[in-house]
Amino acid sequence: MNGRLIILAGGISSRMKSSQTTNSVISQKLIQEAESKSKSMLSVGNKERPFLDYLLYNAKQSDYREVVIVIGQNDFSIKDYYSKEENKKLFQQLEITYAVQPIPDGRAKPLGTADALLVGMKSKPDWNGKSFTVCNSDNLYSQKVLWLMKDSPFLNALIDYDRDGLGCEKERIERFAVTKKNEEGFLLDIIEKPTAKQIELVKGKDGFVGVSMNIFRFSYEMILPFLEIVPLHPVRNEKEIPTAIMMMLEKFPESVFAYQISEEVPDLTNKDDILKVKIYLEKHFNNIL
Repeated sequence: MNGRLIILAGGISSRMKSSQTTNSVISQKLIQEAESKSKSMLSVGNKERPFLDYLLYNAKQSDYREVVIVIGQNDFSIKDYYSKEENKKLFQQLEITYAVQPIPDGRAKPLGTADALLVGMKSKPDWNGKSFTVCNSDNLYSQKVLWLMKDSPFLNALIDYDRDGLGCEKERIERFAVTKKNEEGFLLDIIEKPTAKQIELVKGKDGFVGVSMNIFRFSYEMILPFLEIVPLHPVRNEKEIPTAIMMMLEKFPESVFAYQISEEVPDLTNKDDILKVKIYLEKHFNNIL
């Protein structure tokens, strides 16, 4: 079954741009890119390939064929790059289209991930009645989890990562949203900024603590109404996908299945991540891309 994928790349990469690094191994060229480009377009790969190439490669290998990339209204670097003939050839099996996430008047950045997803979905009304995968552009998700989301028998699902297997430093992992499931593995809650007590309450009998890394499978018609009415987060002032999911679960309990997975997920959040990601790509993709 050919897959459908929405990649969220419309953010302004504010944490990457504002972060500092003392790592002298990172080239000045990459530092400058980190302060001017979308994170997904940093040339961290072999022959200075952008990070997004590797996510698209994994999507291609996982039999996705329709890909929507949600981009920002002021950043067309992604569209410009994949419009070049030499870059089209690598992903000629993918039908890549673009949806532009606007920045509303009076705001410095877009309205958040739920708004980005809504923009992407509205660009594909023919997906109504079908399920699709959505993920971030600054994480590298494996072919294994992309296959799981594409071929899942459930209308809605998420990858529930073992937080001890992500390969991230403890301080960052402790900020990740944790998941609460019932005994059948269906999602009950996504807890942002969890306390130590909340983490203990969601811990499985085997010690497993699941975290969301923002890769989901959604039924188009089930999630759409909630994306259209999701409110702004009271603190972050953005419309967020987890909020829309919780609204959907109120109406449709046991409608999101959580697949428990333990594996590393390369992540580009700040400048100190650049070298770690480069090393990962050299190790796992050196003879592929």
